[in-house]
Amino acid sequence: MKPDWDALGDIYEDSKTVVIGDVDCTADGKPLCERFGVRGYPTIKFFNPPDEEGEDYKGGRSLEELKKFAATELGPGCAVDTIENCSEEQKKELETYIAMPAGERQAMLESLKKELSEAEAAHEALLKELQASYKKSTEEVEQLKDASSSTIKLLKAATPSPKADAPKDEV
Repeated sequence: MKPDWDALGDIYEDSKTVVIGDVDCTADGKPLCERFGVRGYPTIKFFNPPDEEGEDYKGGRSLEELKKFAATELGPGCAVDTIENCSEEQKKELETYIAMPAGERQAMLESLKKELSEAEAAHEALLKELQASYKKSTEEVEQLKDASSSTIKLLKAATPSPKADAPKDEV
């Protein structure tokens, strides 16, 4: 994927509205990656102003798929301050929130962010619980293997092999 990503960066190198960049999350970029919830690599995040939190890109990873996404989805977003970037459908959706009192809009935004944060925390807690349960189960299986392997060998050794000339049970 890296060569295609670099090629996309070359295509948009002189763009005034689209920036293609990358961050090494294992080195100096680690705090930035933690801030934006990057947990696996490679992860593609995109930001369209006024969005400051970014979204996870879930599309294809080939150069053609990345170029199509960049051409149709990246750049200044639809917002009250950039209404010219909005389609008629977006303007209609946006009107509901523009008409909302600022305090109510802020409260709704904070409520949704809190709900999402709590869901992510619950998910992380469940993941840790499942990992601990899996580790415990693996250890128990390994202990049982260790404890029973010599007995299994002896039981197999004590069982005579079927004789070659013995009649076979056939229906």
